Amino acid sequence: MNVAMAGAVFVLLRPRREQSTASAGTREGRQVNGNRNTGKKRDPVIDPALEKPLLSLHLAIDINSFWRAAQRVLLAAIPNRVIGLTFRPRAVLPMIAKWTRPMPEDLFAAEPLKNWLARSPRKKFVRLSDLFRDRGSFVRSVLYRRYIVPQKCAHGLCLCFWRHRRLICGVAIMRTARQGDFSRAELWLLRQIYPHFLAALRRIESLERDQAVRVDFEEFLDRLPVPTIILRWNLRPIYQNPAGREFCAIWEKGPKEARRTKPTSPIPREILDRCRTLKEQWTQTQFRLRSGARAHFKEGEVRHERLPHLRATIHLKQIKSAGVARPHFLIECEDSHRNGAESARLLKNRLPAFVRLTRRQQEIARLACEGRSNKEIAHNACLSLPMVKKHLHAVFRKLGVPSRSRLVAKLL
Repeated sequence: MNVAMAGAVFVLLRPRREQSTASAGTREGRQVNGNRNTGKKRDPVIDPALEKPLLSLHLAIDINSFWRAAQRVLLAAIPNRVIGLTFRPRAVLPMIAKWTRPMPEDLFAAEPLKNWLARSPRKKFVRLSDLFRDRGSFVRSVLYRRYIVPQKCAHGLCLCFWRHRRLICGVAIMRTARQGDFSRAELWLLRQIYPHFLAALRRIESLERDQAVRVDFEEFLDRLPVPTIILRWNLRPIYQNPAGREFCAIWEKGPKEARRTKPTSPIPREILDRCRTLKEQWTQTQFRLRSGARAHFKEGEVRHERLPHLRATIHLKQIKSAGVARPHFLIECEDSHRNGAESARLLKNRLPAFVRLTRRQQEIARLACEGRSNKEIAHNACLSLPMVKKHLHAVFRKLGVPSRSRLVAKLL
């Protein structure tokens, strides 16, 4: 559990008995000293019965885990018979309704609760009996007969969570006549719990938004012809697109055997050894440099011993603002034989994008698509290294691509 999550939990709760005792002690201290500010304030403490449920609430990663944690919190906080949840983060999405007992799902759409929600946006609490003139009119209402009586309940309360004057989540709590109406102490306790519910909902929304972005990005990477692998600091894979899995199979088994079998090979040992070397260099550099500085090296290159056309370039990536997270490894894999065959097909088909280049630029682009470095291109094309870079920039500008990988993707 991270520090922010733990800090969010340790903001609250004083048991009701300790609250009354502390209040009495404070009043007594004020009377003795004759000064209203001399009474020593006690720091809020967490009710042991609520500590673990609140932790599970802040650990929720989706609406299902939030619903289970919310039940635990409310069962530990106040007596109740029925708990319900209505969740609809966006108006275009269907409503999610969950109840601990069989219940109609449209409680928050029932009158007069629906009318109260429209007139009172951003209100956090409402007792269902407060929506009527008196207790008698509440008992005779359709709301009472349809939603409360079938559950053998007599009292109800709703917690409302808003975003831009629109209800995104509602939590309903119902109690029997024997359990009684909600007391002031219980309402005070629910007000202390409310910010934790709200923080958990916002966190779930942020996680789902980030997950949607990651899914879209992974779908984009899956369609790329460039083999890509991302490893954590402990060298466990985070992501590997289909082309990357195929590259690992070719590295381990060879081209012919890899075509006949399913590409399920692990990350090559030579690539992992090079990552470990980069880890040692990064650790030693960080130890020597002052705090806040970054290592000056960024990448390493690995070639296959028997198949020199297979090459992997390892980039050590780190977020500049990160003070705790360690870097990860971005591995770009290249198979110059495959790229060479594709570039030959490209010349044969004379794609319109390729025709826009000059003869010299076409030669440079073909060599780049074969996976050759700038030095290798300069040697094969009998050019200086600055001239090769100049031609490559011209190719990128004409074709509207920012890098070699995009160049390969565009010309294939």
